[in-house]
Amino acid sequence: MTEEIIEAIERYGLSKRSRNRTLFSRIGVVGCGKEGSVIATTAALKGIEVVFFEPCESSINNAYSRIEEKLDKKIEHWGLTQNEKRATLSKIQGTSDYQNFAGCDFVIEAIRYDNKNGERSVDQRKEVFKKLESVLSDKAIIASNVSTVVVTELASELEHQERCIGLHFMSNTPDSNIIEIVRGLNTSDYTFDKVCQFAKAISHDFVPVMESSGLISVRLFLIQLNEACGILLEGIASVEDIDKVMTVGFGHRQGVFRTADQMGIEKVVKLLENLYDEYGNIKYKPAPVLLRLFRARHFGVSTSKGFYSYDEQGNIVK
Repeated sequence: MTEEIIEAIERYGLSKRSRNRTLFSRIGVVGCGKEGSVIATTAALKGIEVVFFEPCESSINNAYSRIEEKLDKKIEHWGLTQNEKRATLSKIQGTSDYQNFAGCDFVIEAIRYDNKNGERSVDQRKEVFKKLESVLSDKAIIASNVSTVVVTELASELEHQERCIGLHFMSNTPDSNIIEIVRGLNTSDYTFDKVCQFAKAISHDFVPVMESSGLISVRLFLIQLNEACGILLEGIASVEDIDKVMTVGFGHRQGVFRTADQMGIEKVVKLLENLYDEYGNIKYKPAPVLLRLFRARHFGVSTSKGFYSYDEQGNIVK
């Protein structure tokens, strides 16, 4: 009688035992608010495992809800199936312990803005960088989702400053698949090249940008917004018609006022003030209508009122 040969089935399957680890197979995101949840969702949809940090259980649950909302919108527009949604969520893990970033080869800091003044503390972000360096391997890349803060300053107290870099995801414009990649003073070619590979892995185009306050996107947008506010105050056209010229006339996905409401008026005002402090040019002084909305706490979508009024789902109320 022939002897029956038994071999473990995992030898022939895609088991964890036989799977080779690839670059960016597991990344981290510190802060899973509006911007962090976009980064986490985008990466997970491309098959990358994501660990995100929030300080408490309720914040973790809120982050999962934001991610689910983004996936549900894709389902509504026939861009995703329920099975694909479940598979994507299975790749995302929330944590309140920095130790769970061990094993990540890339971590992006994206902590929330302060709702009162629209700022993200430089000292707080530097502390995040230090905590990440204490748990990550020497080769792991540490990035910040920056727009006005200089990444060299964030990395200034680290031992391995060459592995630090800045990214800017344009998360306030739907389907804006481009990233500004910002090299710090000490960023190595290795780090820059690997982050360019990451952009390609998540199907994003990218542009290299020198360290500067506002980069390309923020400076161009804020000047457009300030000018649009001037046109509005002069009574030349309404909010809706100015945005219509931008969308129909110039082919933008959405108008400047709609984008400002999504960014948050409190953030817009702070960004303008930062640029004015940096460059001293009058074109960066926040327009009076922006300051009026800011003082009234009409921050846009987050408060249901800004340049437009919004319902609970963030849709414009006609």
